[in-house]
Amino acid sequence: MATKLLATPEEYLTMGFDGPDCEYLEGEIVERAMPDYVHGEIQARFVEIVYELKTQHPLRAVTEVRHRLAAARYRIPDVAIHYGPKPAERVPTTPPLVAIEIVSADDRYTNMVKKLQEYEAWGVPNIWVVDPEERSLAIFRQGKLEPAAVLEITALGITITPAQIFN
Repeated sequence: MATKLLATPEEYLTMGFDGPDCEYLEGEIVERAMPDYVHGEIQARFVEIVYELKTQHPLRAVTEVRHRLAAARYRIPDVAIHYGPKPAERVPTTPPLVAIEIVSADDRYTNMVKKLQEYEAWGVPNIWVVDPEERSLAIFRQGKLEPAAVLEITALGITITPAQIFN
């Protein structure tokens, strides 16, 4: 069993890691699943989609950026879509419009759901899960993960189809 690394939020924010960035949960440094090429390709596709939508909506997409959900909780969505002007902080403290998690081969379902619950409690209005292996989409709302035929930002009239993501 791996030894748990403990740190203060200030220490965490100055750390670099071999491999993917780690999250910070109440003093504990938590490793994330190792992404693969397909995972990265899907992240890039969401960035492209948001870039295409920028002519109609003030959207910004970032990949694997730390977000501060609370004083001692930092999560890293695979993709975060922010609405409006660029966040003022280097580590955003306000919920994005969309948090997207892309399932990796070594993700644990219980860990994923806990993270999605935290996004919902923080106030993220759109929480999406993309499974590259199954080529499926899901939406997390009201504490439940539900399969979805498309991903929507209803307030903006935006619909993203599987064909746009899995090309």
